[in-house]
Amino acid sequence: MPSDGVLYQAAALCLTYPDDDFRARLPLLREAAPQLREFVDHAALTPPRELAAHYVQVFDSRDRHSLYLSRWHDGDIRRPGMSLGRFKDLYRTHGLEFADEELPDFLPAVLEFTARTGNLDLLTEHRGALDELRARLADFGTPYASVLDAVCATLPTAPASLASPAERTVS
Repeated sequence: MPSDGVLYQAAALCLTYPDDDFRARLPLLREAAPQLREFVDHAALTPPRELAAHYVQVFDSRDRHSLYLSRWHDGDIRRPGMSLGRFKDLYRTHGLEFADEELPDFLPAVLEFTARTGNLDLLTEHRGALDELRARLADFGTPYASVLDAVCATLPTAPASLASPAERTVS
């Protein structure tokens, strides 16, 4: 696994729905990725139903916090075909098939891909979106912002000129 691979895999787990399997992995996540301890400690201390409700409040019902990177890049989620195809093609190029349980642009899937392959292309290509999501999560006051802080700290900064119009205007 690449040098930041453990962090990316742990961040992928932190950004998925906090079910019983997630809770069982918290001690391992805490030890494996010290950069995520703030979030992991919060998750460990928060009652399971409260943590699950918070996840839904933050990600499932708020487009402003979308974990689907094409939403940030393309803006219109009704026409994601080409963007989603690019994700799938990149996965295939690296010998991975996407299981279709989620869309291929789902940030936890992209983080897992990066953890397995060391290929930072999708994360760096969407760096502007990650920064915007991180800022919005921080403004919302959710501990999930610290997960994005840790991921973004590993990536080169994105020049403002590379942000797409959708990244600058997602509301």
